Amino acid sequence: MLTAAQIQEYNDTGFIVVPDVLTPAEVAHLSAVTDGFVERARGVTGHTEIYDLEDSHTTEIPRVRRIKTAHLHDPAYAELSRHPKILAVLKDLWGPDIRFDTAKLNMKCAGFGAPVEWHQDWAFYPHTNDDLAAVGVMFDDMAMENGPLMIVPGSHRGPIHDHHVDGVFCGAMDPENHDVDYREAVPLLGKAGSITVHHVRAVHGSAPNVSDRDRRLLLFQFRNADAWPLLGYAGGIEKFNSLMACGQSREPRLENLPVRLPLPPAAKQGSLYENQKGMKNRFFGTPETARAPAMAK
Repeated sequence: MLTAAQIQEYNDTGFIVVPDVLTPAEVAHLSAVTDGFVERARGVTGHTEIYDLEDSHTTEIPRVRRIKTAHLHDPAYAELSRHPKILAVLKDLWGPDIRFDTAKLNMKCAGFGAPVEWHQDWAFYPHTNDDLAAVGVMFDDMAMENGPLMIVPGSHRGPIHDHHVDGVFCGAMDPENHDVDYREAVPLLGKAGSITVHHVRAVHGSAPNVSDRDRRLLLFQFRNADAWPLLGYAGGIEKFNSLMACGQSREPRLENLPVRLPLPPAAKQGSLYENQKGMKNRFFGTPETARAPAMAK
């Protein structure tokens, strides 16, 4: 599925964009399923096990920020998590044994899609090794104006940055620390049906969507079968093994890697967006106060 150059690019930068993984028909079906979820949010007044809502959501004007654990709520999302082309990409990076983790559909709807402040996924769920990645499936074309995912190249080889405020986890890095030059960040642009793959330690974020076009990205978390969570797995070993997407379960492989634990837990639980409300200093702000990221590329 991947060329040698693409594999090298991923290893060097911590991310790749792979075009034309889904067909237009597959994208259209997934978009229709997603539209149904948004329509059903009209009867929702607050966050639920399915919905994470924008602060401006009302029952008359539904504004969904995220569909949580999307694979549990519709078979279309569940089937996509085992898409043969997606698994082929991961096999090229890690080998034949791939374990699924979870999914979330970040909506970034036109005109009001919330930002995601700079962070590293590794801060949320460190494992025995870092052969983990998030696969983003584009339901819409992604350009600079509708808030694409942005990643600092090579940051997956650097330190694990502090994601705490006053000793409490908040799920984001403090931009006032000036420990990362965000001007180096690269936007992951592409057409609907493309996928992104980014390393679990890569520093990334995304600006608000202030355009007139949606930017819906379904994110799957995957790991090599020999990467085991340091905080344990609450569902037990049987449930953990049931998450195998292909190949066979492996004993944990332990690597000497930097680790920070997401403890004490964030004051606001529920999603990354809620976690990040504990921040004191923001980089992106809100759709109303958005500052355009000064990206050099």
